[in-house]
Amino acid sequence: MAVRGARAGTVRPLLGRSAEREAIGQLLEAVRDGRSGVLVLVGEAGIGKTRLLDHAAAQAVGVQLTRIAGVEIEQPLGYSALHRILRPHLARVHQLPAGQRAALNAAFGLADAAPVDRHLVGLAALTLLAAVASELPLLCLIDDVHWLDRESAETLAFVARRLYADSLGLIFAVRDDFQGDGLFGAVPSLRVEGLPAGDARQLLSLVAPGHLDAVVADRVVAGTGGNPLALIELGAHLGVEQLAGVVPMPEPLPVGALLVEHFRQSVAALASDTRTLLLLIAAAPTDDRAVIWRAAGVLGLSAAAAAAAVQAGILRQGTTVDFRHPLIRSSVYAAASAEDRRRIHAALAAASDPDRVPDRRAWHRAEAAAGPDEEVAADLEAASELARARGGYSAQALFLSKSAALTTEPARRAERYLAAAEAHLTSGDHAPVLPLLDLAAPALHHPATRARALRIRASAELFNTRNDRVPAMMLGAVAELADTDGRMTRDLLYEAMHAAVIARDPMYRTTMAEVAGAVLAAPHDPDPQEWSPDQLVQGLALRAARGYGSSVTTMQAALAGLRTAAELRDMATPFSILVSIAAIDVWDIEAYVEVVGRLAAVDRSQGALYGLSLAVSNLASTEIWNGRLAAADALYSEADDYAEAIGLKTQKDLNRALLYAWMGRDEDVRTTVAMMDAVADTYGLGLLRQLALHALCILDLGARRYHQALRHALLSYHEDAPSLGNLMLPLLVEAAVRAGDRHSATLALQRLEDRAQLAGTPWALGLLARSRALMGEDADAEEQYQESIALLGKVPLAAEQARSRLLFGEWLRRRKRRAEARTQLRAAYESFDAWGAALFAERARSELLATGATGATARRSRTGSGFELTAQERQVALLAASGLTNAEVASRLFITTSTVEFHLNKVFRKLGITSRRRIAEALGRTGTAGDAEPS
Repeated sequence: MAVRGARAGTVRPLLGRSAEREAIGQLLEAVRDGRSGVLVLVGEAGIGKTRLLDHAAAQAVGVQLTRIAGVEIEQPLGYSALHRILRPHLARVHQLPAGQRAALNAAFGLADAAPVDRHLVGLAALTLLAAVASELPLLCLIDDVHWLDRESAETLAFVARRLYADSLGLIFAVRDDFQGDGLFGAVPSLRVEGLPAGDARQLLSLVAPGHLDAVVADRVVAGTGGNPLALIELGAHLGVEQLAGVVPMPEPLPVGALLVEHFRQSVAALASDTRTLLLLIAAAPTDDRAVIWRAAGVLGLSAAAAAAAVQAGILRQGTTVDFRHPLIRSSVYAAASAEDRRRIHAALAAASDPDRVPDRRAWHRAEAAAGPDEEVAADLEAASELARARGGYSAQALFLSKSAALTTEPARRAERYLAAAEAHLTSGDHAPVLPLLDLAAPALHHPATRARALRIRASAELFNTRNDRVPAMMLGAVAELADTDGRMTRDLLYEAMHAAVIARDPMYRTTMAEVAGAVLAAPHDPDPQEWSPDQLVQGLALRAARGYGSSVTTMQAALAGLRTAAELRDMATPFSILVSIAAIDVWDIEAYVEVVGRLAAVDRSQGALYGLSLAVSNLASTEIWNGRLAAADALYSEADDYAEAIGLKTQKDLNRALLYAWMGRDEDVRTTVAMMDAVADTYGLGLLRQLALHALCILDLGARRYHQALRHALLSYHEDAPSLGNLMLPLLVEAAVRAGDRHSATLALQRLEDRAQLAGTPWALGLLARSRALMGEDADAEEQYQESIALLGKVPLAAEQARSRLLFGEWLRRRKRRAEARTQLRAAYESFDAWGAALFAERARSELLATGATGATARRSRTGSGFELTAQERQVALLAASGLTNAEVASRLFITTSTVEFHLNKVFRKLGITSRRRIAEALGRTGTAGDAEPS
């Protein structure tokens, strides 16, 4: 039977698809109206996703249009698809902020630059596309997302999640079996199903060459599930007699995988030169058609060979040669013999400019290799470095994996597999890591390479399973090194201590004491960098191994050094966590805010959103202690936003237990604590339990449930974890005194006496004075309360100062000194009430009423607290109030200036103001958001 293909020039109406048309129409309306829209069309091959993109393009009147499709052969080339999208607009790159401009130029190989975080590339792409759309609305259509290179897919998903009010629309089309690690999970999607029976029959009648029997039509529609491509191809594939019902149809119908076979047969019927040219087109990059004709010259092919493919409906008729449907491209390449593929890739390698596209040339050479070839492997390794320099870590990993497979010498092959595994870790694609380590394992004979492999495996475990398994693996890597590499040893011990502090005992095959002992036994760096974490790690090890008194001086010196360092650098395992733990442990709030704020600024400038999300979340705690609950909530939302932007699955309330406790949200605290306990058990994060105990203790103190607060505080007292072990001591004293447990209060005060005086900071001494007052005699208590209030007023700890005022007021009232009590209680009440600290406000109010106060004690409306704003509105409002420009706010939050303007307009309306100068006043805050984190 002769095989016919559907003609490329055939124009058919779009049948059915009312839901899809409506969604596309709403998106275009939003884009034209100055807003943004994103839609992901999901469905099986041939279901009509590309046809819907055609429809969107036809409807995009008055809108700029950019359209690309993913190509399987280009997957190893990092940022190749993004480059195709942005190429028409690259003349605008010089208008981007310097950091974004450098990131985009590095990603596209347009300038020599250090590797940058892919999310900074994402921000640059977002800013550039938004700038284009600000002049005329822009619609980007991206077909076959499942064949995009990983870097481009991640960047486009990032852009899609950051759009809001930018006159910019994105429509993606993706196969339903796409394994994208949830990249597009947070954006609207629409599943595209087969056509309804009536529409499917109508489409089949349009493509059938003659009479279509009704029974045959029903069977074809049922057999294809209404898949439009299957209907079109069957209409062309089946004979006239079969469609008319005269001759039986094949059993089963050629749908699904058999469609590919249909395409293969269509190609097989063509002449040899045409088949060779089709294979060449299938293997060539889509954005460099000149290379096709240079390679065709190498193979002795002429342009005339394409004419038969156009006539057969395999290629589109147009100025460029391209396949009518992506399935044809993949079926052509899949059907070719290994020998034919090697011959084609050899021709493409010969036709590729080694200076202009060395990475593509290296890949074609590798595909042309019949076996191990060290010269080709070295070319691939060099290409991997180009990919790394552009931030294309997935591409780097693919080049290195291929290089390793072609490497002849076992040790060198193992090193390349290890490098590929590291690149996959950096890219966030953890699935290939362990298989690559297994491939490397037989040739890991040198201690340094074995240690490196263990470190990579531990990092993969950290992401894939349990944190409490990591310390033992890092210590195993240290043992493998056996003092042969001091710097790597210290890096491994940093990661071991980091994981151990978060895991707490019990750990897998080690203990905190063993980890601390290994840190203390390791040689010191004779010439450490000023930003080095080594001294801080040393201090935490001393804390674990020899007690608090041995650690204070070292941790204080480490924090002081970090505060004065000319530059700070974050680590692969974010440094902000250890800094915050150490700063709390020595009660140094100023070091905490400054160093973690600077680390956040470093992460922000590099687009390192994972580290940034943790740093910002840590800064939220400082806002809580300073009584700025709305600001803390905004920071938590910002941290969640960054985590979601990188596809990190988060449970948003996980970090908010302390905030909810201060707000008096009893049910939310208990729900969050249950979640924290479950996550701690599942992932080996014992520190979460300590954070949960702290939140519960604050909640119960606010509600005057002193026996329950005492129970939580005693658990933390016995654990004595760095930071939280000290933070809970004044809470334990208060709970024990109020619960009548003098013995527990005495133990806690004794530990607090010893440690606070060693630390010597206003925070430590202010809490100590308050605790002494709770335990002391009347003659001393008043002076100690006043000392506590004065000391805590020297540092940004307004909430702690207000708690001291509350306790002092309670003490004064019980001694019948009502007028003096009213002064302290009113100040405490007004602070708690303004902040939204409901339980402490109620506790202060009831005490104030007991002094005989009236009128002013009625609960004030907190319309200025900022909680009626959405999370991102609060973020924008607080940053605008700090004096940042719209462009600076946009860069800081990884959004666009138009989105900032949109949110500010809503903030003004909700707060009833007309100027950003009045935002801080309207939010009922003192200070500014800029105090919390340097920009």
